[in-house]
Amino acid sequence: MKAHECVSFLLIEDGKLLLEKRAEDKATDPGLNAIPGGHIERGESQIQALFREVKEELDVTPKTYQFLCSLYHPTKELQLIHYYVVNAWEGALRSLEAETVEWYPVSAAPIDIRADQVALCEYQRVSRYL
Repeated sequence: MKAHECVSFLLIEDGKLLLEKRAEDKATDPGLNAIPGGHIERGESQIQALFREVKEELDVTPKTYQFLCSLYHPTKELQLIHYYVVNAWEGALRSLEAETVEWYPVSAAPIDIRADQVALCEYQRVSRYL
């Protein structure tokens, strides 16, 4: 089975994480609370996909980012998600694709997707080094 590569990004500000509520009409994980992200397009690097997805989803541009981890997410397709931490960006956040976006304390973020939960645990484990 071929894995579809994706990027997701943990936007962190003042101990809070931005989560999206995925639109009900999404092909994968409809209506779930998730870390934002999307598919890497053909010929695109992870970093190019990260910048494109952050802009498409939230209309901002990362200023600082760091790779966190990669995890498999079995949904309607097998996804290999490359997670990045973004803790500085340019522009005003606007939700362009999700039903809603909201800030949650990192320690109490209501994430519905197991891979995203694991990525958040990894962030909490190593955050003092990032």
